[in-house]
Amino acid sequence: MSILEKDLKQNTEPKAKDNLLEVKNLKTYYPIKGGFFRRTVGYVKAVDDVSFEIKKGETLGLVGESGCGKSTTGRTILRLLNATSGQIIFDGQDITNIRGKALREARKDFQMVFQDPYASLNPMQMVGDVIAEPLKNFGKHNPKELKAEVMDLLQRVGLPEDAYYKYAHEFSGGQRQRIGIARSLALKPKLIIADEPVSALDVSVQSQVLNLLKELQQEFDLTYLFIAHNLSVVKHMSDRIGVMYLGNIVEIADKSSIYDEPLHPYTQALISAIPEPDPKRKKERIVLTGDLPSPANPPTGCPFHTRCPVARPECSEVKPQLKEVKPGHKVACVLYD
Repeated sequence: MSILEKDLKQNTEPKAKDNLLEVKNLKTYYPIKGGFFRRTVGYVKAVDDVSFEIKKGETLGLVGESGCGKSTTGRTILRLLNATSGQIIFDGQDITNIRGKALREARKDFQMVFQDPYASLNPMQMVGDVIAEPLKNFGKHNPKELKAEVMDLLQRVGLPEDAYYKYAHEFSGGQRQRIGIARSLALKPKLIIADEPVSALDVSVQSQVLNLLKELQQEFDLTYLFIAHNLSVVKHMSDRIGVMYLGNIVEIADKSSIYDEPLHPYTQALISAIPEPDPKRKKERIVLTGDLPSPANPPTGCPFHTRCPVARPECSEVKPQLKEVKPGHKVACVLYD
C-alpha cells in the first residue's frame, strides 16, 4: 500500500480516538432473591444491552421516564455498580473489570454530580473540607495549597469565600448543588456524569445551574453525560441525545434531529408531550396507553410494543437492534428495517 493510499484510508476511517467514552453492549442486572435459602430466582434488567459513545468535549443527553435505567447506566459507567456484561472504554482504557489501585487511579478522570444536593453532602463537614476531600484522597495535604484551590473552586461556581467555613444545611438547594459541582471539579476530571442535577431545584434557579455547567464545560474542557427526564433541559444542554426505554436505548441522534424529526414511536410520544408556549398553535399529542412493563419481566421482542400505537405482529417476536438509518441517526424499530 502506498503512502497516499494509507493517508486516504486514515482520513476516511472513523476516528475512535476522538471518543472519550465508549459503552458497548452494557448490561446491569439486579438479582431477585426468593425462597427459604434466598436463591436467585430472577433478575431486574435495569440496563439491557446499551451501546453509545461520547466524543471529547461533547454533551450526550440521556432521557426517558422514571425507571428506564438512566441513573443505573451512569453509575455503572462510574463503576459505582458492577456491570453484568459488556464493555466500558474510557479514554482508550477498558475499565469494565479493573479493581483496586488501577480503578482508584482511573477515577480521578471521571466524577459525578448527584441528583439530590441535600443527601450528597456530608452534614458533619464544613464546605471547605467537603471540596478538599478528593484532593486529600489523592495526595495533596499542604493546608495552604488546599485552601487556595478550594477558594478558587468556590469562586468559579459563584459562591462567596465565607462558604468555606459553613455547613451544608446553611445553604439553599441551588447553592448546595454548586458545592457538589465544585467538589466534582476538584481533581480536574475529563468526564462528568450529571445525574438529573437540577430536578430537585426550584425552577427559578435551574437555569442558573445549567448555565454554570455550560460555562464550566468551556473553561475546563469537560465532557458531559447529562441524565434528565426534562426534555427542554436536555435540549438546552446537549449536543446529541439518547432516548431510553426499559433499559434499552431506542433512538440516538443530534438534538435537532431528535426534536424536529423523531423516528421511534416512543420518542415521538415524548416530544409531543412538551408544552407549547404559543396557545394559538395546535399540537397533536400522542397519548400512550397501558403501564410501563416491569424490568424484572420485560416483554419479548421490542420492549415498547405493548404500548406502541403502531405495533406490528413481528414486534412481539424479534427485538430490533439499534441501527443507523440516517447519517448519525440510530433507531431500534422494525419500521426502519
